[in-house]
Amino acid sequence: MASAHEDAETVDGVHQNSWSANLEKDEHAGERELVVEEAVEAVESTAAGYHVNLVTHGDNGHPEEYLYDELDEAFGDSVAYEYVDQCGCGGHVTRVRVVS
Repeated sequence: MASAHEDAETVDGVHQNSWSANLEKDEHAGERELVVEEAVEAVESTAAGYHVNLVTHGDNGHPEEYLYDELDEAFGDSVAYEYVDQCGCGGHVTRVRVVS
């Protein structure tokens, strides 16, 4: 999923479009709590009707292991998420669509 990785941004403001959040910088490696915190911020920064691709560091493992339950707890049915792919660099892409 090279395009999501290459276009990934830092979390900054409310996005009135679909976008990708870069959560695979060096400081994210092995820091699942930081990734979860910034993932929640990214979803909160995405307007309803759009999605954010959460690009997470490969050192943290598959996002199902540490991120999905946290998204459920934080947002419940107001979001829908799906695993997209593993990047060539080892990171993972999860698409989170903000429903309401």
